[in-house]
Amino acid sequence: MEIGLLALLGLVLAEGLSLLSGYISGQKSFPKPLKRSEEKIYLERMEKGDPQAREELIAHNLRLVAHVVKKFDCTEIDDEDLISIGTIGLIKGIDTFDPSKGVRLATYAAKCIENEILMALRKQKGPRETSLEDPIGTDQEGNEISLMDILDNDDEPVVDSVNREILREHMIRSLDVLTSRERMVIEMRFGLNGQRKRTQREIAGMLDISRSYVSRIQKRSVGKLSEAMKAYASESGVTL
Repeated sequence: MEIGLLALLGLVLAEGLSLLSGYISGQKSFPKPLKRSEEKIYLERMEKGDPQAREELIAHNLRLVAHVVKKFDCTEIDDEDLISIGTIGLIKGIDTFDPSKGVRLATYAAKCIENEILMALRKQKGPRETSLEDPIGTDQEGNEISLMDILDNDDEPVVDSVNREILREHMIRSLDVLTSRERMVIEMRFGLNGQRKRTQREIAGMLDISRSYVSRIQKRSVGKLSEAMKAYASESGVTL
C-alpha cells in the first residue's frame, strides 16, 4: 500500500474513534497511561465487546505512537504521516493483544506501531537507502545501528488484524463519496493516483483559496471517508 494512502487510512481510522481526533491534531494532551488494574478492567470490558473500552485503551496508549515516531525522524516520511501510520499499528496492537502471553500491553502495542512503520518504509527502500543509513541508536552491546539494519531483518511482523488489501480497495472506492473539489484536495494532499504529495499551502495557491479553507476541506473529507469506512465495517464485519 502506497505511503500516502496508508497515511490517509490512518487518519480515517483515527477519525472513527472520537477520542483520538483531538490528540492527533495536537489540540489535546495525551491521556496518562493506565494503571495495571485499570488496564485489566478495560481489557476485560473490551473482551466482552465494549467499544468504549477499546477506544479508551487506544487513547491511553496513543502517546506510544508519538514516542516510536521519534525513532524514525531521519526518514523521508514526515511526522504527520508517520503518526497516521503508527496509529494503524496501535489499533492493530490493541485488537490482537493477548493478556495470557504475560507481556505488557504497552510493550506489545509499541512493537506493533514500530512494525507498521517499518512495513511502510520497506515500500520505499530502493531509491532512498542512503537516508536510511543514518544511525538511530545502539544495540544491547553498544554498537551503533541504522534503520537499514532493522529493515533488513526478515522476522515476520506482528500479525495483522486488518486485511490491508481489502481496506486499500475499499478506501479507493470510498473516495467516490467526496465532491470533485474534496477529492482533488485529498488526492493532492496525500499524493494519490500518482500525484506528488503537496502541502496545504501549495494546494491553497493552486486552487486560489485560503490555507485554512484547505484544512477544513481535508477535515470534512476525512470525516466523510470515516463514515463510509464505518458503514463498510458494519456491513462486512471487519474491525477498524
